[in-house]
Amino acid sequence: MIITLTSNPSVDRTLEIASLTPGGVHRATAEHEEPSGKGVNVSRALTSNGIATLAILPVGGSAGAQLQSLLRAERVDFHAIAISEAVRVNISLTEPDGRATKINASGPELSAAELRSLTDALLDRVHDGDWVVASGSLPRGVSGDYYATVCGLVHRAGGRLALDASGQPLLAGLSAGPDVIKPNLEELEEAVGRPIQTLGDAVAAAGQLIERGARSALVSMGRDGALLVGAGRVLHAWAQASNPRSTIGAGDALLAGSIAGGGEGETALREAVAWATAAVGVPGSRVPAVTERDRSLVRVSSEPAHAHRLHRDGAATLG
Repeated sequence: MIITLTSNPSVDRTLEIASLTPGGVHRATAEHEEPSGKGVNVSRALTSNGIATLAILPVGGSAGAQLQSLLRAERVDFHAIAISEAVRVNISLTEPDGRATKINASGPELSAAELRSLTDALLDRVHDGDWVVASGSLPRGVSGDYYATVCGLVHRAGGRLALDASGQPLLAGLSAGPDVIKPNLEELEEAVGRPIQTLGDAVAAAGQLIERGARSALVSMGRDGALLVGAGRVLHAWAQASNPRSTIGAGDALLAGSIAGGGEGETALREAVAWATAAVGVPGSRVPAVTERDRSLVRVSSEPAHAHRLHRDGAATLG
């Protein structure tokens, strides 16, 4: 079983526009509403590919009711914890090249009792060998070391934990020894406090986070693909997205594919990049069924070109 914990889920509204002009008036060519939050997106991707998953999340208000309805429509198995405040609604603007501009709301404040119910719901369902994906921003009122606490509890229950967070929740979580972390380049830069311009910079930064406690790092690098760093080995994988539609949720698809592929080694990295490549080819944050053609596009190197300069232009990405 792959269980996802999304403490600050959302309803995401995506508007497709011809181009983004700050201060201008834009007319949408299409729009979509989807259930979202990093862990929710991981469970959606797994469900689309026939892999057992359970999403655990808080819900409240009319947006919370809509979130549950959207999850049921996609046949995602979930367990909802009722909270007093409404879940957030996020807005995304996507352009034809897949570039996305996101406006994320802060979301509800969880009480101590609501957070305890959310944590208990997770621990009641974790069994030996299960994967738990703890991801996304934390709600207001929740301490920055929450994911570290969750990681320790999951390990004591015999499970494995993947952490996809940024800022203090990521840094605090490292000390608990998550089995894998999934930063993107911006999150990695923030964590190590220096710019990342080359593949070698990314490898070194991921190694630094491993020294601080993470067992491995899956680094999403946009159209430069992804790195898997850990256990004395570095792998780089990439694929060409031929017709990008949206980068929203591509990093979540990357993580979902990695866990579906076992969570470690070359097989996991290949699957991760195949899933992310499939994700950028469809609008919104949906992940379609991944095909053998998607997998055939992936290239893997065990000797990354450390001098390679990374693309940081925000165009169609895989993570």
